[in-house]
Amino acid sequence: MDSTKLIMLFAIVVYLGIVVGIGVVLAKKNRTTEDFYLGGRKLGPFVTAMSAEASDMSSWLLMGLPGVAYVSGLADATWTAIGLAIGTYINWLVVAKRLRNYTQEAGNATTLPLFFSNRYRDEKKILSVIAAVMIIIFFVPYTASGFAACGKLFSSLFGWDYMPAMVISAVVIVAYTTLGGFWAASTSDFLQSIIMTIAIIVVFGFGINNVGSFGAVIENAKSMAGYFSLTQIHDSATGTASPYGILTIASMLAWGLGYFGVPHVLLRFMAIENADKLKLSRRVATVWVVISMAVAIFIGVVGNAMTSVGSVPKLEDSETIIITIADLISQHGVLAALVAGVILAGILAATMSTADSQLLAASSSASQNILKEVFMKDMNEKTGMMAARITVVIISVIGMFIASDSDSSVFQIVSFAWAGFGAAFGPLMLSALFWKRSTMYGALAGMVSGGVMVFVWKFLIRPMGGVFGIYELLPAFIVGLMFNVVVSLLTAEPSKEIQDEFERVAAMK
Repeated sequence: MDSTKLIMLFAIVVYLGIVVGIGVVLAKKNRTTEDFYLGGRKLGPFVTAMSAEASDMSSWLLMGLPGVAYVSGLADATWTAIGLAIGTYINWLVVAKRLRNYTQEAGNATTLPLFFSNRYRDEKKILSVIAAVMIIIFFVPYTASGFAACGKLFSSLFGWDYMPAMVISAVVIVAYTTLGGFWAASTSDFLQSIIMTIAIIVVFGFGINNVGSFGAVIENAKSMAGYFSLTQIHDSATGTASPYGILTIASMLAWGLGYFGVPHVLLRFMAIENADKLKLSRRVATVWVVISMAVAIFIGVVGNAMTSVGSVPKLEDSETIIITIADLISQHGVLAALVAGVILAGILAATMSTADSQLLAASSSASQNILKEVFMKDMNEKTGMMAARITVVIISVIGMFIASDSDSSVFQIVSFAWAGFGAAFGPLMLSALFWKRSTMYGALAGMVSGGVMVFVWKFLIRPMGGVFGIYELLPAFIVGLMFNVVVSLLTAEPSKEIQDEFERVAAMK
């Protein structure tokens, strides 16, 4: 390994040491399972905002989005980003405060599955257990995709074997998550959002300077058929363009629906210290998301221009464009190599910030909503903390086993899991928060039907193509919402106790 690679590795190791240190320092704050899984509801507005968005974006921001733009131009990446930006804002505006108040009013619920059971007075915890199973089904492979992304980064950059690189990355994530719980995950996510921001700004600026000017980047984009269009998509294999229709646009915008059901974002709403500070969090989160996604898209466009001038070779894996640019930056001296290391740490940060949150959400579902509520109802806090940490480790081991296949597609797994959460929990969350007539049976029917339809559409209907070739989240979300409404109307209305609680929460300012 040459000196440049050693400097880059040094920057990454320092970063990893810092996040583990955060876990060690914050471990003492975890006195109860509520502290471990929800930070005792004491997060500040900035940490709430940035940790929510960092845990949301994952490596998709620094690898997936630029990769799509690099290959096919603006349409696919931009419409997806617009959907996500709209979903982010509406989620913070409509869901955040109501969820924060409702979860505390409904038995001080510390997990989403427990909130659903408390909200509908499900004494047998059927909702809670099935919701927990759904979370585990979709989150374990989602977590594995994060481990895989870390392994691929080290493998492609430093020439390490994939398996040990992946395992080392996973161990670091597990270490600070197991030690510090939600506090460590949220605090490190706040730091990681800063590292991610630095990474995309540096790469963007270097790329433009390398090409010559921003105008030259735009001219290159305009020279390719459909590349610089929002109504056409570029085919890099043939150099031609094809129409980007209304149905496809609606399918990409549907990514925004996922926010209403993604546990690791919703948990941040539940954890803020003061619900009145969510307005500030909303502004910070929305501005960061819009700017970061716009820059990430243009990194792909800039990367394509760098390929056209010969600075960057034509990439077989377009998702490595930022890694390739970072490697190019590192060749300009010691300081540049250190900066390149920070950029690569940013990719790690994006991946780790999502993986740690996924681990907590999945482990809380297993230990709290299944183990404690079904098998060990008299579990004390000390045993609960031990079970929480052991569950994190067990789920991580399963995730590492799934991630052992280096050929697995990170983006496809993320896309599928996002659809699963959005369809299973999105309609349920909106109904639970805003529809007094929603019943437990409607909630159960909506959750199960939405989750099942994701599988049905993905593997049976979508392969048919044509009008059926849309992202599975949109039809599955609609199905979940329809089942929730229809079954609720066909079953007895909620008790007066449930309706009175709903009215109390609705009256909160």
